Amino acid sequence: MATHNLKKSTPSETGSNAKQRWQEEYRQQIGKDKQAFNRSGIPIKPLYDAEDWDGSGHNYTLGYPGQIPMTRGIYPTMHRGRTWSQRQLIGFGVPEDYNKRVHELIKSGVTAISLIPCNSVYRGYDADCVPSELLGTCGVVLNTVDDMETCFDQVDIAQLSTAQNDPSPFTLLALLLAIAKRRGVPWTQVSGTSNQSDYISHYVANHMFFRLALPGARRVLVDHIAFTLDHVPSWNPLSVVGQHMQQAGATPAEAMAFTLSTAIQYARDCIERGLDQERFFPRFTFFFDISISMFEEIAKFRAGRRIWASIVREKFGVENPKAWRFKFHAQTSGVDLTRQQPLNNITRVTAQAIAGILGGLQSLHTDAYDEVLSVPTEDAARIAVNTQNILREEAHLTDVIDPLGGSYYIEALTDQMEEKIRTLIDKIESAGGMYQAVQDGLVQTMIGESALRFQQQIESGEQTLVGVNAYQNEVDEKTTPILERPDPAHMAAYLESLERYKRNRDQDRVRKALDNLARAANSKDENVYANVVDAALAEATHGEIVACLRDEFGDGDPLIVP
Repeated sequence: MATHNLKKSTPSETGSNAKQRWQEEYRQQIGKDKQAFNRSGIPIKPLYDAEDWDGSGHNYTLGYPGQIPMTRGIYPTMHRGRTWSQRQLIGFGVPEDYNKRVHELIKSGVTAISLIPCNSVYRGYDADCVPSELLGTCGVVLNTVDDMETCFDQVDIAQLSTAQNDPSPFTLLALLLAIAKRRGVPWTQVSGTSNQSDYISHYVANHMFFRLALPGARRVLVDHIAFTLDHVPSWNPLSVVGQHMQQAGATPAEAMAFTLSTAIQYARDCIERGLDQERFFPRFTFFFDISISMFEEIAKFRAGRRIWASIVREKFGVENPKAWRFKFHAQTSGVDLTRQQPLNNITRVTAQAIAGILGGLQSLHTDAYDEVLSVPTEDAARIAVNTQNILREEAHLTDVIDPLGGSYYIEALTDQMEEKIRTLIDKIESAGGMYQAVQDGLVQTMIGESALRFQQQIESGEQTLVGVNAYQNEVDEKTTPILERPDPAHMAAYLESLERYKRNRDQDRVRKALDNLARAANSKDENVYANVVDAALAEATHGEIVACLRDEFGDGDPLIVP
């Protein structure tokens, strides 16, 4: 066997001379070079080196996983020891349809479930209060304890973590606790997240979810946190949602800044209520959008993790290391998906998922390629789940913790994103905090301006969207999804069952529970959410509970900024 003596090559020039020669050759070959910017407006250089990040501040800005400053991850092992939860969002038709999909997804490898209710539920109404043709097309109709029981039939709710997409007053968790009581499952064994508990993000960017007026929503959230800390300790009562703001048009840096500002606001509200910082901070979670701007998203998450640890330790003085952890779920960005050439969305979702994984998320939802058109079809949802399986098992993205750590570009960009995010947080603080800033329309105005800039870039062609403003072709009928709609007979049967449920329950018990809920809303001492749970246990419906609190607190009426 032939052997070769290989000499180690040595640079023929000093570092500075070599860089100067590269710069000259680059200018000659590139011709007219247009300055690149990421979505957050940070200028992007063609090459990064030790002048951009030399590693001298390694311990302060980078460190090690599970240690301050938390840049590289919140756990020592990160994905090498325990991979992210595959939390697929599902919801369609009637509860029986949802249950069927739950079992299919569990078989395909999903380890946690996010329940998506029908838009009628999001708006706070029972199914018999809206036109039947609108029901179940964007999520499952779910109004009663019996509905929740059917959704999780033959599912061990003590083992499977469930995220309830459940705006204030969190009736879905109340219904889940009711079926736990029916089954004899201690509430201490129920785990998951109130995935839409962030009323500020609803006020700003997701008006369908904003059911109660701001002061009432604020009261119910803090009561919800207090109740779960005492009675459902494995539940995360707060998910601060950056996704809504980014999907509304905020840049990645703005979305992170507004999310952290919102978390600061909620922490202050909990402290004012007298809750123990050492207990509530570890239950704070976050929910982000992952755009296709891959390296920007990775830097966003690394910077956000570092900033949050600093905020909790330095601003609030919390000593519990678990409270320093920036636990976040992320979803690939639906607004980056296109109706045109929808199969291209599989590639987009893959790129977004890689960004989230390399950014150090704890839980991931990958959009189905047809999610821009409707609730995902079963085949599309299966591909979305397997995208995560492939990235984990075949691409080996979990072998190395923070594999981009130490990259000149990533570290420089993380530092720049941190600076931009902190500047935006300071702007919100100077406006009186997040609650005041959204009341005054400051945040909405900033998001609107960013959304307009990005749309103008698309319309001018500066930002390419494959199949939309470039690389268009005639729609291939074979790639157009056949969209499902709920079976009308199933929906009619559901409405009949809802009518029977309301007719056959103990009416006096329901009235008493709703009267108690109204009284609690007008008291200073009673926990409103405890009375929401009691109402669910008394078999009050979702719509009845929301209507009761709307009467007491007033309707959600978001500020629309022109």
